[in-house]
Amino acid sequence: MNDSILMEFPLRGEWYCPNTPGTKVPSHGTNQLGTRYAYDFIQVDWNRIGYPAYRVSLPRYLLLGVDLSDYYCWGQKVYSPCDGIVVQSMDGYKERPKTNLLLDFSNACKNAHYCYLEKEDIQLVAGNYVIIEYDKHIYAALCHLQTGSIQVSIGQSVKKGDMIGRVGHSGNSFAPHLHFQVMDNKDITIARGLPCAFEQYEIFEHGQWITVASGVPTREDRIRFQESE
Repeated sequence: MNDSILMEFPLRGEWYCPNTPGTKVPSHGTNQLGTRYAYDFIQVDWNRIGYPAYRVSLPRYLLLGVDLSDYYCWGQKVYSPCDGIVVQSMDGYKERPKTNLLLDFSNACKNAHYCYLEKEDIQLVAGNYVIIEYDKHIYAALCHLQTGSIQVSIGQSVKKGDMIGRVGHSGNSFAPHLHFQVMDNKDITIARGLPCAFEQYEIFEHGQWITVASGVPTREDRIRFQESE
C-alpha cells in the first residue's frame, strides 16, 4: 500500500495481528464503519501449541470461558500513534467479566443488528474508544479499550507516544484486543477506511529480530515495538 499513512505502532512489547490488511483487504471482511484497512492486535504465548492468547487450557476456554485477567494483553497500555487533537473520547461501556465463545458471538450479532439497522450508539460495536484527528480528513481510532482506562478528553492535544488508555474487551469483542484503524471522518458510522503503515517495528525471523520501516504486518508476523528512549 504505497499511499499508506504512516503512524507509530500504538503498543509496546510483542504482539500478533490476526486481522490485518497485510494479509487481506478488507481486513475485517467489510468496508463498513471505516474498517477496510483496520488492524486487531493481541498478545499470545509463542511457546504453546496454537499460540493461545490466554493463560488457561483450551478445554477451559471452550467450556467455562476465561477471566479477562487471564488474557496476556488485557490492561496493556495503548499509546497515541500520532500527534493530533482528540475529537472523540468515549468511556464507561462495561466489559463482560469473562469471555464465552457462544455468548460473545450472540452479543456480536445483536450489537451489529442495532448498530447497522437501527443506528444506535456506536459504542455497541466500538466499546470504549478514542479518535484522534491527525490531519484534514485523517483520523486514527483505537477501540475496545478497558473500562475506566481512557486518559484523554475531547479537545486535548496529544503527542505521538502519549498514553491514551489500556487494551480492553468492550463492545463487539470476542477477546481482549486493540482494534486500530485510520479513516477519513471522525464519525465511524459514515467513515471510509484509509490505508495505514507503521513507521517502524520489528519482526522475528530465523531466530532474530529484524527491523521493518514503513511496514504493514501480516498474519504470519511476530511483531515487537520497543519503548522509545
